[in-house]
Amino acid sequence: MKTATFVEGIFVALVSSFIGSVTYFSLSLLFADSVVIRLIISGLSLAYILYLLTRSNERIGRITVIVLWSIITMTTWFFWPPVIVFIVIHLGSIWLVRSLYFYSSLFSSLADLSLNILSIAIALWTASHTGSLFLTLWCFFLTQALFVMIPTSIKPSTNNNSSNQNSEDDFQRAYRVAQSAVHKLSTNQ
Repeated sequence: MKTATFVEGIFVALVSSFIGSVTYFSLSLLFADSVVIRLIISGLSLAYILYLLTRSNERIGRITVIVLWSIITMTTWFFWPPVIVFIVIHLGSIWLVRSLYFYSSLFSSLADLSLNILSIAIALWTASHTGSLFLTLWCFFLTQALFVMIPTSIKPSTNNNSSNQNSEDDFQRAYRVAQSAVHKLSTNQ
C-alpha cells in the first residue's frame, strides 16, 4: 500500500480547494450559505478520511470508521450546531482516523491534534483576512499535509540485525528444549 507523502498532500490540498470552491459557487445559488458550507465540510471531510484510509497500512475497521463517521455526521446535521462546532466535530473525526491508523504513540497523536488545531486556526485567519474560500481550504489542507512529518512512534528504531539475531537465538533455544524433551520421552519407554 502506498504511504502518504507531503507532495501528495499538496495535490490533495489543491484538488480539495478547487472542488470546495466550485461546489460553493454552484450550490450557493440554490441553497442558503449555511447549508452549502456544511455540505462542503461534510463532503471534504469524508473525501479526506477516505484518502487517509487508502494510504494506511491497517486493514481492520475501515467499514466501521465510515459507518461511525456517517452516524456522527447525520447526528450533527440533525442537531444543527453552530458552524464552528460543526467544523470541530469533523476535524475531530479526521484526528481520530489519523491517530488510529497512522500513529502508535500518544505523543504522535497529541502532535497530530496540535497540527489540527494549527490548521483550523490558519484557515480561520485566512478566511477572516481574505474572504476567499479557495485560499481558506488551501491553507487548511496544506497544513494538514504536514501530518506525514509526525513520527509514527517515539521509540527509537532498533537495528534489524539485532532483532533477527535475538529471534534466531530464541528459536535455537526453543529447538534445543524441544529436542531434549523428545529425547527424554523416547528414553523413558
